[in-house]
Amino acid sequence: MKLYGYFRSSAAYRVRIALNLKNIAYESVSVHLLKDGGQQNSESYKALNPTGLVPTLVDGDLAIGQSMAILEYLEETRPEPALLPPDAQGRARVRAIAQTIACDIHPLNNLRVLKYLKHTLGVDEAAKDAWYRHWVETGLASVEAMLSRSDRTGRFCHGDQPGLADLCLVPQLFNARRFNCDENAFPTIVRIDAACAELEAFQKAAPDRQPDAEA
Repeated sequence: MKLYGYFRSSAAYRVRIALNLKNIAYESVSVHLLKDGGQQNSESYKALNPTGLVPTLVDGDLAIGQSMAILEYLEETRPEPALLPPDAQGRARVRAIAQTIACDIHPLNNLRVLKYLKHTLGVDEAAKDAWYRHWVETGLASVEAMLSRSDRTGRFCHGDQPGLADLCLVPQLFNARRFNCDENAFPTIVRIDAACAELEAFQKAAPDRQPDAEA
């Protein structure tokens, strides 16, 4: 397998964790989102992934964009260890947490949105960062409530084994910290993030451990 991504991409980070949890060997291919006008905009990359987004997973002659689709593909083709619970209610709960992050929080603070705010709409740096913090903190407050109010939350988002929700949560919190979001209101999230940080699969997937990592 080849994973085309960028070390700080939340979506690529999710997939790296999943590949590590499932012990799947892969080759990392860097797509620098800032160099050369954004390498994701090159004709060669768009031939692979027409959205011009990362990550893209290549498995044989199959190329998959969209991290959540990639994660479902990995779960269906390499089911052990499982990223989803065995019961329908549990799977629905985990998907709801994961999609709150991947669909509600992440798109509003993605790089292309922040660049549009700054370079097209003329929003200054302080206002751009305020936009980021508002939507991240609003979304994480929802996730915190989902986790803290449920007796199905354990050491991790769902029980005592890491899964789909955790590998979405950890990258989002990483980027929230980069923009100085206030995490004091999210004690359950912070606790789960700390538990994930103890696991090698999460450690190896961290941005600063990637071949294309920058300061």
